[in-house]
Amino acid sequence: MGPLVRTAALNGYVELSRSLGIDPQALMRREGLDAAGLTHQDRWISGAAVVRLLELSAAESGTADFGLRMSELRRFGSLGPISLVLREEPDVRSALELLLRHEHMYNEVLHARLSEREGLATLKVGLDLGEALEDRQATELAVGAFQLVLRTFLGPRWQSLSVHFTHGAPADLTTHERVFGPVVEFGQEFNGIVLYAGDLDSLNTMSDPLLRSYARQYFEAIAVPRDTSALDRVRELIEILLPTGRCSVDQVARSLGMDRRSVHRRLAYSGETFSALLNTTRTQLAEQFVANPRRSLTEISDLLGFSAPSAFSRWFREQFGCSPREWRSRATTGSDPTRTDAR
Repeated sequence: MGPLVRTAALNGYVELSRSLGIDPQALMRREGLDAAGLTHQDRWISGAAVVRLLELSAAESGTADFGLRMSELRRFGSLGPISLVLREEPDVRSALELLLRHEHMYNEVLHARLSEREGLATLKVGLDLGEALEDRQATELAVGAFQLVLRTFLGPRWQSLSVHFTHGAPADLTTHERVFGPVVEFGQEFNGIVLYAGDLDSLNTMSDPLLRSYARQYFEAIAVPRDTSALDRVRELIEILLPTGRCSVDQVARSLGMDRRSVHRRLAYSGETFSALLNTTRTQLAEQFVANPRRSLTEISDLLGFSAPSAFSRWFREQFGCSPREWRSRATTGSDPTRTDAR
């Protein structure tokens, strides 16, 4: 399985694409991605597909700084739950080190490192895709996002000493100068930001010492290991793809940047099959949806990826031993809808 990124990595993509006159949904489909999944910020998708999508979008829109423009639409909260913890760190250095140490929680492609020497701090930003891909747009998006993080702590007028990119300069530097100021250098040895090391000692004015311990406890509860299982990734994608009616092992494989054999092999290692996992996930979601009287059965049928309500009803009866309407009635009256005498 290739490295994955949270769907939040594409925050602002739809808005920017439309403003530039290109169709975001059509371009996402070409890379095996689903625009509907962007509503779930903490889902995981193929990092390589996102990188290709940004390059494709830059070409289609004729915009050489597409990725950097996207970074202007980012918010601190795009980092996900870890942003809540960062806000309570005592100083910029502590927050940045925490962010880098747990970067796998929000982006498995990103590999950033901070070093200090002779009063200067260098934040180097690298992308590890597991394959050779053009990544100019994704790199500029990542560096722009780190600029946002630093300015969140140091103030909107803060400026780095220099910003470095290994690729060449675009014909128009307007966006680069708007984001970074007149300190951008191209054709350099690394991608990243150079700043005074003393800036890292700046106190975090957002921090509340009384909340810091609570934030840390919360973080320890949600922190995930780097080796989150393939089973979890596939289950998340099934939930995203079911409402689209295109939840197949091929579509899941494309979203994960791998082939269907690899998906089957990873699931087999966990003692699962794709069809069994799909059915289990559908069953769990069906219980939640049918118990909610505000959802129509037709809507639920669509959310679970069935071609017609009749197909959903047949499947539901096979799973639960009664029709979804009967199941809902029992749940509404307070009786156990799963009791054996109803089957």
